[in-house]
Amino acid sequence: MSSTNSAQGEIKVGSAQFVTIAMAALMTGLSEKAIRRKIEVGKWLVGREVFKSPDGGVFVSIKGFESWVGRGKQQ
Repeated sequence: MSSTNSAQGEIKVGSAQFVTIAMAALMTGLSEKAIRRKIEVGKWLVGREVFKSPDGGVFVSIKGFESWVGRGKQQ
């Protein structure tokens, strides 16, 4: 769900479970290229961090991303 307040130029966006690669890049700080590379090399797996829509679109799971970050080594 989103709404805009044109008087002040504010945009409010509700959370979504699955987002496009472009939106995931904005939300995570990773570049679109980095996200695509993680998918290509198998660091992010379909059904875990990434999902495909019935028409073939690629979407990043925000929960999957958060879980992936949590699996990183603690220093």
